[in-house]
Amino acid sequence: QVQLVESGGGLVQAGDSLLLSCAASGHTFSRYVMAWFRQAPGKEREFVAGIRQNTGYADSVKGRFTISRDNAKNTVYLQMNNLKPEDTAVYYCAADVASYGGISSSRGRYDYWGQGMQVTVSS
Repeated sequence: QVQLVESGGGLVQAGDSLLLSCAASGHTFSRYVMAWFRQAPGKEREFVAGIRQNTGYADSVKGRFTISRDNAKNTVYLQMNNLKPEDTAVYYCAADVASYGGISSSRGRYDYWGQGMQVTVSS
């Protein structure tokens, strides 16, 4: 069982930055593919960014968001810069612990999810 605890969400203005963190339990964190997803009201949950040794991003956030990880702290981060109102959503941390492949944008690949936290960007 892996537990994911997210922090760092909140209310910001357009153009601001925000750092999301996700702390994971487990002894083999460095092997997990970690990802961030988000879900806006009335929309499907969508992939934002993922990381293993490499990284992958949704087109909508490329150049603005950066995913990183600190394996010594069992933590993954999402640095969000130049935030836009359309980034408003509940953000979820997710862990793929079972596969040994690359980063997937599919929700079904991820075995564990955080509780989600609200990010609101006002215009």
